[in-house]
Amino acid sequence: MTMASPIVHLRRDDTSVVVSLTDNRLPRILHWGRDLGVLAPEDLDALELSTRPAIGDSPVTYPQPVPVLPQLAEGWLGTPGIAGSRAGRAWAPQFLVTDSVLHDDDPRGAASLTIEAADTVSELSLTIELRLEPSGLLRSRARLRNLGAAYRLDRLELALPVPDRADELLDLTGRWALERVPQRHAFPLGRWERESRGGKPGLDAPTVLLAGEHGFGFRRGEVWGAHLGWSGNQTLAAERTPAGSRLLRGGELLLPDELVLGAGEDFTTPWLFGSWGDGLDELSSRFHRFLRSRASHPATPRPVLVNTWEAVYFDHDLDRLVTLAERSAALGAERFVVDDGWFLGRRDDTTSLGDWIVDPDVWPTGLEPLADRVRELGMEFGLWFEPEMTNLDSELAREHPEWIFDAGHGPGLPSRHQHVLDLGHEDAYTLVRDRISLLVKRLGIAYIKWDHNRFLTDAGHSPGGHPGVRRQTQQVYRMMDELRAAHPGLEIESCASGGGRIDLGVIEHTDRVWDSDCNDPHERIDIQRWTTLLLPPELQGTHIGAEESHTTHRTAPLAFRAATVLWGHLGVELELTAIDDATFEAVRNWVRAHQELRPLLHAGTVVHADTPPETRLDGVVSPDRTAAVYQFAVLHRPAAWPPSRLHLPGLDPARRYRVEELAITDAVPAGQRPPWLDRGGVTLPGAVLAEHGLEAPSLDVDRSVLLKVTTSDAAA
Repeated sequence: MTMASPIVHLRRDDTSVVVSLTDNRLPRILHWGRDLGVLAPEDLDALELSTRPAIGDSPVTYPQPVPVLPQLAEGWLGTPGIAGSRAGRAWAPQFLVTDSVLHDDDPRGAASLTIEAADTVSELSLTIELRLEPSGLLRSRARLRNLGAAYRLDRLELALPVPDRADELLDLTGRWALERVPQRHAFPLGRWERESRGGKPGLDAPTVLLAGEHGFGFRRGEVWGAHLGWSGNQTLAAERTPAGSRLLRGGELLLPDELVLGAGEDFTTPWLFGSWGDGLDELSSRFHRFLRSRASHPATPRPVLVNTWEAVYFDHDLDRLVTLAERSAALGAERFVVDDGWFLGRRDDTTSLGDWIVDPDVWPTGLEPLADRVRELGMEFGLWFEPEMTNLDSELAREHPEWIFDAGHGPGLPSRHQHVLDLGHEDAYTLVRDRISLLVKRLGIAYIKWDHNRFLTDAGHSPGGHPGVRRQTQQVYRMMDELRAAHPGLEIESCASGGGRIDLGVIEHTDRVWDSDCNDPHERIDIQRWTTLLLPPELQGTHIGAEESHTTHRTAPLAFRAATVLWGHLGVELELTAIDDATFEAVRNWVRAHQELRPLLHAGTVVHADTPPETRLDGVVSPDRTAAVYQFAVLHRPAAWPPSRLHLPGLDPARRYRVEELAITDAVPAGQRPPWLDRGGVTLPGAVLAEHGLEAPSLDVDRSVLLKVTTSDAAA
């Protein structure tokens, strides 16, 4: 409906977003955060008036409130929201609102505001969408239309304001097999910017850029966060000005001349997602509830899978893999995935990427006998691909060297012995898509592990060498969608050297992500913890790895390895034909336990206690808060014991709960068990369990205990 007032109040869940369109200026968010209740028109007018600063003699000095697209022409001295030009003109546009429409009756429960704006002098028009989801998640995007001669766009970056009490920043960084490591510091004057320039968010991706009250944690302190739903080059930034503005910002990172709009052409930004909460758990729950509400969200129980990589690596053989598949079925696995090494000439990682043809030397009768046997055993069949990559030592590269990205100096440096196949060449795109599609149909593939290992650092589209990163990302989305449309039910995993492409752009085209190539539970427990900031457990691949981690060479007992990965889309990456019967039976018990807990783990609310750095206490609470499962783990030796009591978050304070050990295989050893645990558990109100807590078991380092929590009436 057309708006009656230039001030709009969007409300969903316990969130309010107040937007001003006064003076025909672009939308300014006056409040984003805790619900303000029902506000009459006069209240909104007064709220808008109360946010105006004392300007004095210069509006440039006091430019608040800042529009969601900050403009140079309005006196903004920070990074402009739009940067571009038409042969040196139209580089400082001034958009004025021409129309606005409020939609407060969306059938999916969202409230949205669409704003049309234009600058006739610059021959540009702009559409901005603000959408408040039922979970309280805020989404924004913009569409720029060029109405004149060719316009080179260098930046279109939206902004979300945060209040001045948000004085601390937290984002994530990392490297291969150690992704999503948190880093925290004060919110400085100026711009704190995190760029991703490798054609994907990267192993060091910030994932969510957070600004909150000093000392905010999982359960305390107001905090706001921004995430860009895009799988290519991008920027996330926090910007604070001497005038008092504090913004979280995000947009595509465009390379020179990568986006030139012809007359009548337009460009739409990815969604910039904003979430807030009283603590990180509340913030992340808005992402989780939004994702779970999508029509495309996986609706079936996530099948336990066995992946062959750490079991056989490149050593493929029909008899060996059939035996592994039979052991997998006996384990209770529901999906069997053949990883790298199945295609033409692929005996190691130096050759053959791009030659997606089953190797007749290794598979003289093809992969059909294995795929058929997998299905006979009651499992789905999955296969690994790396569709965006090639080796120079491959038939594809020898026949079509022009299909390899080249910015003018040849194919560039190899990374993991490989280069990037430019899917912007339609013939290259079609060849790869059709070869994959043929195998999906012929083998009855239900699941693709889609890998991506080389960064797009010098991705020039031949023959001219112009940047091709943005086009590559679009082509990847397109191929994923076309494969899924051609093969209903096909699922795809986003893997990129582990966790290098985890974002809400790729998740619209896939069914899970691979958090990390590291299965070491000492590292994995935090990798998963911080991935859960964005994604719920059922979208995260989590595998039981070998006793000695192949990435860290640290050893860990099965109970710690399995308890740490129990929560996500569970997999097993063991050489099942080589482990003894007792170990096999223990792994089978963990698979069964996961399958029994799966309805809770993949629908419940994820919670984390704020613990000292030596320990972790994480869990999932059922939507009705009648049941929960927690994991308490010790990662380092504390100087004094106990480092903290077990304060169980997320329970109903008015209910009584029974807390007991959930011992799938190994129970907490005698001598490390506090009396309440040694006597089989304890029953207490939820308020007591959260506030007073329980004495923690005195576990050794790299050991954990699972706690099963049920309402006392259900336990009886």
